[in-house]
Amino acid sequence: MGTSSSGAYTAKLTDGPLEGKTVTTGFLESGDPQPRIEISAGSGGKRYVYTRSGGVEYASDAGDSERPTAVDYRYIEAVFG
Repeated sequence: MGTSSSGAYTAKLTDGPLEGKTVTTGFLESGDPQPRIEISAGSGGKRYVYTRSGGVEYASDAGDSERPTAVDYRYIEAVFG
């Protein structure tokens, strides 16, 4: 998915079948949050697709970091494969 080992943030799922849940994901190599994430629904190859929305949070104790600690994601679709 193009993630880097240089940090992670919390993806907050704001709607859809996983509304209210959070997952940890990594930044892109550019340092930006993922524009889209896919979350496995378990068995059967079903995945939920979420895309980045407007909400971004920064920790008050993060120092000079320009990277967010949490980003909101909205539900797009379920993919079966």
